[in-house]
Amino acid sequence: MAKIMIVEDDVSLRTEVEALLKNNGYETCSIKNFDNVVEDILKNQPDLVLLDITLPGENGEHILKELRKKTDVFVIMLTSKNTEMDEVLSLSYGADDYITKPYHPTILLLHIESVLKRRNKTEEVLKYQDVFVNLSKGTLEKENQTLLLSKNEMSIFYYLLKHVGTIVSRDSLMDYLWDTNVFVDDNTLTVNINRLRKRLEDIGLIDVIETRRGQGYILL
Repeated sequence: MAKIMIVEDDVSLRTEVEALLKNNGYETCSIKNFDNVVEDILKNQPDLVLLDITLPGENGEHILKELRKKTDVFVIMLTSKNTEMDEVLSLSYGADDYITKPYHPTILLLHIESVLKRRNKTEEVLKYQDVFVNLSKGTLEKENQTLLLSKNEMSIFYYLLKHVGTIVSRDSLMDYLWDTNVFVDDNTLTVNINRLRKRLEDIGLIDVIETRRGQGYILL
């Protein structure tokens, strides 16, 4: 049973989400005091966090940024804002998904299910060039360097690595990441790809992912 932490200051909405998740077989916990959100998340060790952007004190995007320094726990951002910039910021800070209020309960459950499916990884260790790829740890390792990737970043890199030297279409990549491209727009994938490229540079993998216009991406 997956454990989901709800970080939402709207009491009515928080109660509704708790009931929805419990009725669908999830264990839940929630934060009611927002003074030490990052510490509370780490202490409760959830499998996934539903994190509202608009919170008392620090906003959810800042909390996510701080959280990513300490853990790669799955995070779905929740917000009543509906701007592209909010989505881009959330994804650039390491969110695994993003959903805008008001949302249908079934849509929320589908987002949660899709994200949680990504945790079922093997202990397989692969190698690309001189970098070891540890799927279970979500890391790339080279000599004395260890690079921790987010779930999306590792999933994208793993899928491209499985098809190294072959062009992967955007549609097939989105299907792999989110199971269905109904809830994912092109901009979301583009943000994730660009973020992965910048992360790979930190470990010496420069310009290894090429965009093939009208076709997709290729790992060289």
